[in-house]
Amino acid sequence: MQWIDRNRNFINFTLASLLRRKGKNLSLLLVYTLVVFILSSVIFFSVAIRHEAKEVLQSAPQLVVQRMVAGRYELMPETYIEKISGIRGVGKIKSRLWGYYYHPASQANYTILTDYEFEHGDDSAVVGNGVMRTWEPREPKQLYISTHDGDLAILSVAGLIKPETELMSADLIVVSVAAFRNIFGIPEGMVTDLALTVRNETECPIIAEKINFALPDTRAVSREEMIRTYSALFDLRSGYIVVILSMSVLAFFIFAWDKATGLSAQEKAEIGILKALGWDTADVLLMKFWEGAIISVTAFLSGVMLAYLHVFLAHATLFEHAMKGWATLYPDFTLKPTVDLFQLATLFFLTVFPYSLITILPTWRAASADPDAVMRQV
Repeated sequence: MQWIDRNRNFINFTLASLLRRKGKNLSLLLVYTLVVFILSSVIFFSVAIRHEAKEVLQSAPQLVVQRMVAGRYELMPETYIEKISGIRGVGKIKSRLWGYYYHPASQANYTILTDYEFEHGDDSAVVGNGVMRTWEPREPKQLYISTHDGDLAILSVAGLIKPETELMSADLIVVSVAAFRNIFGIPEGMVTDLALTVRNETECPIIAEKINFALPDTRAVSREEMIRTYSALFDLRSGYIVVILSMSVLAFFIFAWDKATGLSAQEKAEIGILKALGWDTADVLLMKFWEGAIISVTAFLSGVMLAYLHVFLAHATLFEHAMKGWATLYPDFTLKPTVDLFQLATLFFLTVFPYSLITILPTWRAASADPDAVMRQV
C-alpha cells in the first residue's frame, strides 16, 4: 500500500506538471495519437479481412485440379475425371466452367461461373452486388454480353448473390452451362478445372502428388494453399501502406525525440527546485517516467479506439480501396470486428516503451547535476 500511495502521489504531481505545459504536451499527444491511429487501422483491417477471407474459403473445394500448358491454365478434357476417380481417397469430383469477361464500358473484369443446377434458364443470370454497381445497364435487369463469335447474349438478372460473401462474389455472374459455352465458345467435353472432395483432409498433399503422377500436365491446389495465398496478398497490401507511411512514422519519432530530449528552461528550473527540496535523482527520474508513460499510453489508447471506430464503423474510408483491390470493381461488405492481441501488444511495445524511455536520459543529466548550478544556468 505504501508503494501504491507513493506512485499515486507521483502521478498526481506529474499530471499537474503536464497541465502547466499544456500547449507542448497537447501537440505531442495529437501527433502521437495520429501515428498510432494509422498503424492500428492497418492492423485491424488486415486482420479482419484475412479472417473474412478464411471464413468464405471454408466452403471452397478441398482440392482443385487444373491443367497446365506452357505454364498457363488450359481447358481440361472431362475424361480426366475417370483417371482421378480411381485414386484411393478421392471422394466426389465435380467439373467446373468459369472464365473472365472484360466489359469495356465499366472497364472492369467479371468472373462468369456456371452452375450445373441453375434453375433460371439459359437467358438468365444471378450476379454479385458489385456487378450491378459497376455495369450500370440501361435496362436494370438485363446484361448485354458479347460472345466469342461477335454475337450478343442478353441475360436477364434473376437474382443477387448474398452480400455477406461479397469479398469473393462481388464480380460474379452465374449462368447456365449452355449460356457459358455460348459466350466463350467452349466445346462439349471440355471444362475449366475439377473440384474434388477428399475423404481424409490430412491426405490432401499425398492425393495431390498421386494426381500429378497420373496426370503430369495437371496441378492440384488445396484449400489451405488458397487461404495462405489470400493471407499473403492482404499482408502484402497492408505492408505497402505501412511502407508508404513509414516516412511519417519516422518524422514522428524525430519529433518525439526532440520534444522528449529537449528540456525547456522551465523544466530544468523545476528539476533544480525539486532537488533543492530534497528529492533524490531516482524520484525525479520516476516522475519523468510517469510523464512519458501518461502521454504515450493515452495516445496509444486513443489511437486504438479511433482506429477501431474507423475500420469497423466507418468502413476504413482512408485506405479501403488500397486494401480491397486495385481495379475499378471494389467489393462492398462490412467487416466483422476482429482483433489480434499479439499484433496490438507488439504495436504497444514499439510505440509506448521507446517514448517512455527516451524521456529519462535528459532528465538524468539535469537531475544528477548540482541543483544550484542547474538553476544558475536557467
